[in-house]
Amino acid sequence: MSRPPRKELTLAQLLPNMLTVAAICAGVTAIRMGVQGDYVRAVQLLLIAGVLDGLDGRLARLLRSTSAMGAELDSLADFVNFGVAAPLVIYLWGLQDMRHAGWIAVLFFAVCCVMRLARFNVSSREEGAKGGSGAYFQGLPSPAGALLAMLPMFFTFAIPGMSPPPAPLVALYMAGVGLLMISPVPVWSFKRTRISRENVKFFLLAFACVAAALTLFTWAALIMICLAYVAVVIWAAVFWYPKDRSS
Repeated sequence: MSRPPRKELTLAQLLPNMLTVAAICAGVTAIRMGVQGDYVRAVQLLLIAGVLDGLDGRLARLLRSTSAMGAELDSLADFVNFGVAAPLVIYLWGLQDMRHAGWIAVLFFAVCCVMRLARFNVSSREEGAKGGSGAYFQGLPSPAGALLAMLPMFFTFAIPGMSPPPAPLVALYMAGVGLLMISPVPVWSFKRTRISRENVKFFLLAFACVAAALTLFTWAALIMICLAYVAVVIWAAVFWYPKDRSS
């Protein structure tokens, strides 16, 4: 009886999953750094996990190595990094003065994140079956939610001598970001954004400026990116989304 031929994958095809696993390692290591009190390095590792999360799916599509396992692994990595590691680091940094209420805020954020990811997975399958454009997310994406939740940390890192905000404010803020993740607010998907050939040079110049700012003034640049992202989300939800729906 002949054996069925084995399906073999090249290392290039495994690269997207390798990036996802690396992102999980970065997120879990961020928890360790937070326990040790090295909050700057913990946040840096979470930012690395976010970058890897943004690369793995695009690389899989580029290499034509997308798979059901890769999609599930990516979703699980998002929950570990942005639904567990990020709120835990925030808890260790600024919520231990109100341990019980602070822990409730962590659990609230984690549950909102996993519900957001579950809803995204379901809607992605439905849009794929219907051929939808996916121009908008419903609620904040989990990486953006984690980034915004860490905004108070960015302020304390950017301003020397600044102490963490009061724990109740941090807890309420993190819970509010969690609510935005499960809210029906339409959030513009940058994945579908197209740049005309005439504007590519300006886009690349802007990207170079942002990259330089992140390298030289990391925390101040992250604050500006967070505020700009919130402004774009509000603008798209209030002005662009109704116009796009009516056209």
